[in-house]
Amino acid sequence: MLSFGAETFVLQVPIQKCKDQYIYRNIILPVVLYRCEAWSLTLREERKLKVFENMVLRRIFGPTRDEIKWEWRRLHNEELNDLYSSPNIVRVIKSRRKRWAGHVARMGEESGVYRFLVGKPKGKRPLMSPRRRRVDNIRMDLQEVGCGYRDWIGRTLDRDNWRTLVSAVMNLRVP
Repeated sequence: MLSFGAETFVLQVPIQKCKDQYIYRNIILPVVLYRCEAWSLTLREERKLKVFENMVLRRIFGPTRDEIKWEWRRLHNEELNDLYSSPNIVRVIKSRRKRWAGHVARMGEESGVYRFLVGKPKGKRPLMSPRRRRVDNIRMDLQEVGCGYRDWIGRTLDRDNWRTLVSAVMNLRVP
């Protein structure tokens, strides 16, 4: 499902230090996150996205010199998260998904997009895997924040409260 065309671009073109984060935020991320609001990600796909992001960030920040041994080494994931101050790619996807779900829920039950969000997926699924709807992803995102997910559609009517929930998902620091 997820083939990252930007991966070959990142591996072939050396990125200058002064423009590294600008290129990543304004060129690579929009390509990778195109229409991510409607994605129904599995844990495996989330892990692939994190690996992709760490690969790009390692390319941007480069190796570091170990102070004890004076040898060059790759940056660890925690060090990359500290250097890159923005939320990771999965947080951005979850935040955009919640923002879009709030917008669709306020449209009403008659709209086709609402049925797309709440309805069951058609077609066959892989053996032994449960059906995962888009609504289930929204509920899991609300559980991560520690918010009740029973009446999430009713919560979307209060836009200020919903915006705080969306920003809470974005700012949540989970490895």
